[in-house]
Amino acid sequence: MNDNNKVIRVTAFFWIMKILATTLGETLGDLLAMTLNLGYLISLGITASFFVIALFFQLKAKKLHPYLYWIVIVSTTTVGTEISDFMDRTLGLGYLYGSIILLTSLLTTLFIWYKADKTLRIYPIHLFKIEVLYWIAVLFSNSLGTAFGDFLSDNIGLSYLISALVTAGVIVIVYLVHQFARVNQVFLFWIAFIFTRPFGATFGDLLTKPTAKGGLDLGTLPATLVTSVLLMIFIIYTNKRVSN
Repeated sequence: MNDNNKVIRVTAFFWIMKILATTLGETLGDLLAMTLNLGYLISLGITASFFVIALFFQLKAKKLHPYLYWIVIVSTTTVGTEISDFMDRTLGLGYLYGSIILLTSLLTTLFIWYKADKTLRIYPIHLFKIEVLYWIAVLFSNSLGTAFGDFLSDNIGLSYLISALVTAGVIVIVYLVHQFARVNQVFLFWIAFIFTRPFGATFGDLLTKPTAKGGLDLGTLPATLVTSVLLMIFIIYTNKRVSN
């Protein structure tokens, strides 16, 4: 790996940590907006500020720092939760129109990225402007994944468990296509990246929502703490694995 690469290599462990990060983003976002009753606008301000600060240090760094990288990923999942909820519940757009807006924003970002670099390669990344576009695409992807996951449960009426199974099914299909078909790998990456967000989000809902709504009613704080510990364990393990 080149010393000035700024992003994590995509492996099986990457996807496990991505799912944990999205679950953490969902439970942490709900902890701020609902459990602490701060509301979606204030919660969006808090999570957006955290994202900007974390991204500032990530962009300023001269090489990859795994802990910092995953802090930014978690911040995008958390602010993505608030962006989706703000569009639906505060602006009244609904999850369907919110998903369309976010999908359009993601495709626009990827188009700009391609025009700037003539490729959409997601590893390695060295250039500052490409890394900025990478993180914008990550933010839109996580926000889109949140909106789509909520669309499945709130608009279509699927239970949190069924929603998780649906999104998991999409992820499995992407994996099989990756293994057995000649399909653009960058395209498959962003499909998987988007759908790991609703999978993690619906899993977070399964942990925290009341039993009457199909959840386990563990509460946002315990679910956030448990998910944080699991993610940290994987970060430490993979970091040592790469170093050895």
